[in-house]
Parts: sequence; structure tokens; C-alpha cells
Amino acid sequence: MIQTWPRIAGWAVAAVAGVVYGVAGTIGQAYSWGAVPVGLIVAVLGITGLVAGLRLLTGDRWTALACGLGALVATIVFSGRGPGGSVVVPAPPEGELSTGLIWTFALPIVVAIVVGWPALPTARRPDTN
Repeated sequence: MIQTWPRIAGWAVAAVAGVVYGVAGTIGQAYSWGAVPVGLIVAVLGITGLVAGLRLLTGDRWTALACGLGALVATIVFSGRGPGGSVVVPAPPEGELSTGLIWTFALPIVVAIVVGWPALPTARRPDTN
């Protein structure tokens, strides 16, 4: 029998981890070193590692989805205009593509790929009887 409360607690912890990384990725994605968008690269690789790691460790799509949704909610909340009028992810000038826009679309795409990836077959032990 699958125990319900430990699974729900795992989903909640994964969602909180996703929120924390979503905030960090949203703020850090704007950093670049010359023409190289280092912040965006680190943010995308980090969320991929976090969601894929949770999926591989728990074997549960729902845990990975909870983490991804937490990161997505944090990205949406922190990408908008703040109460004081400040903007963490500014809109790009007309005709340009910004790292903030790429991060906004890369996050759900990465989560969808990791959650939707087929389950790996389990290794079978040879029958010794």
C-alpha cells in the first residue's frame, strides 16, 4: 500500500525547492559575461538537474512536476512588476530577444520534457531457482 502523507510531504518539499530555484534562476538569468549569457545557461542547466534528479531519485513524475510547478510559479510572480514598481525581468526592446524571455519559455519546456520522458526499464535479476 502506498502511504499518502509521505508522498504529499515529498511533493510539498519538492515544490518549495522549485520555488527557491525559480527565484534564483529568475534573478540570475540576466548575468552575462561579455556576449555569453552565463546566468541563463546556469539557470537552465540547474533546473534541468534539479527536476531530473528528483525524477530519478524518487521514480515519481508527480514529485518532479511539483518541483517544476513551484519554479514556474516563482518565475511568473517575480517576473512581473513589484509593488514598488521595480521589475526583475525587464521587457526586451522591440525586435530583440532577452534572456528573461528565453528563461520564461525554457523552464516549462524543460519541466515538460523531464516529466514526460518515458520511465526507464528496471533491471531484472536472473532467476536463481
